[in-house]
Amino acid sequence: MNNTIAAIDIGTNSFHLVIARIDDKKRFTVLTKAKEVVRLGTSSNDMKYITDDSMKRGIETLKRFNLICKSYNAEIIAIATSATREALNRDIFLSKVLNETGIEINIVSGYEEARLIYLGVLQSLSIYNKKILLIDIGGGSTEFLIGEKGEVVSAISTKIGSVRLTNKFSLAEKIDKTNLKNARLFVKGALNQVLRSIENAEYEMVIGSSGTITNIGSIINSENEPSDDFEINLNGFVVKKKPLLNAVNSVYKAETKNERLSIPGLDPKRADIITAGAVILEQIFTDLNIDKMTLSGYALREGIIMNYIQQNSREYSIDHLKNVRYNSAVHLGEKTNFDKEHAFHVMKLSGRIFDFIKLKLGLTDEEREYLEVASLLHDVGYSISHSDHHKHSYYLIRHSEMLGFNYKETEIIANIARYHRKSHPKLKHENFLKLDHQSQELVKKLSGILRIADALDRSHKSLVNDLEININQNIFEINLKSVNSDPSLELWGVNVRKGLFEESFGYEVKVKYET
Repeated sequence: MNNTIAAIDIGTNSFHLVIARIDDKKRFTVLTKAKEVVRLGTSSNDMKYITDDSMKRGIETLKRFNLICKSYNAEIIAIATSATREALNRDIFLSKVLNETGIEINIVSGYEEARLIYLGVLQSLSIYNKKILLIDIGGGSTEFLIGEKGEVVSAISTKIGSVRLTNKFSLAEKIDKTNLKNARLFVKGALNQVLRSIENAEYEMVIGSSGTITNIGSIINSENEPSDDFEINLNGFVVKKKPLLNAVNSVYKAETKNERLSIPGLDPKRADIITAGAVILEQIFTDLNIDKMTLSGYALREGIIMNYIQQNSREYSIDHLKNVRYNSAVHLGEKTNFDKEHAFHVMKLSGRIFDFIKLKLGLTDEEREYLEVASLLHDVGYSISHSDHHKHSYYLIRHSEMLGFNYKETEIIANIARYHRKSHPKLKHENFLKLDHQSQELVKKLSGILRIADALDRSHKSLVNDLEININQNIFEINLKSVNSDPSLELWGVNVRKGLFEESFGYEVKVKYET
């Protein structure tokens, strides 16, 4: 594990960099920070494209961040959120960034974004034992999460953010009263889904994080303690409803951008989007009947660092991240009423095959986890239709927003499940073509393993309890062990479905059962 980590948050409004040093007790100390307003999501109110100018601004910012990271010899973890997540041309942006800066960007779902923010918030406030409602208003989306003792109870992401709302209702310069009214109605309607999800939830505290909320906190703080420092540390600062409404009204009264620039405590770089942010936060307080909100100085980037620590620390007897991923996969399976016994049995058998060839072929524990999850979920497509259920499995996994996985990982897992039967992976398949070459090769190998494991439980009766595997020259020999009854169907299934494994690994598969 590298002791110096750089977390880059590629947001819709701003790019943030935090470099931290990890000590022997697996705590981190922030060494330096950087922030630049990039406005990646300014092309339109639906943020379907990243413009050439936005890409250029983003890449130049990342080049500067990269120089800072190199000066600290820091390992870089870059996470992109709403603007990149939704852009139809995101692959072009990711490719340009990689080619020009060497930085590989991981895209996370709104749910995973909320989980990482929660991890960050836990490092800034003494709330571990409290059940909290966490709210984070970003440029393109707003995340809501209920968490307790480090575990996500529920999470929801809505497509309302300060940049998106500003673009949609022209709130950047002079404010038209009709546009402001329509913006408030739009946010109220968008929050209905949140209300339905969490209106009956119980929580002890409301926590707010990130730029919009902390900047409004700065405006409130400046009313009591006048200051030109809008970057004052407000960690632990409590925003109460009446002062919040006063601050929001002061924003609404400033009808032009120049007038807003005179508001004490306001970050000048947020003068064009603060009205939209005020609309969102006011409506959240009103509709959720919030009396007070405690601000966190940490958010997504610190959560990225903590996630890295948890993922790489031997001191965690049970890998927290793996538990998050595993539980999320099982939850998806249960929602689709999957055949749980079959799914777990196939996962066991695929893991057995993987472990035998892992060292011989240089496969990793992370790749084993992809196979495990794909094994658990390979048949979830049955919940839509028996016909082409493997394709439906791909769709459900791909759009499930499982916690703990980024977009690339989810895409790999969905493809493994997609190819557990029928056609081998082909470049004419859009889902396979979008993967990079290394991921394509991995999908072929892991799908090949999954096909054999699935065939070994062809009857869905868990007849084969163990395997003995031997490799003699180019023969991959599987001997079935602890068989409960005649496995003729399983033997037939392996022989029918072994082709992808043989093609991917270069072995001839022979399966035996001796009575």
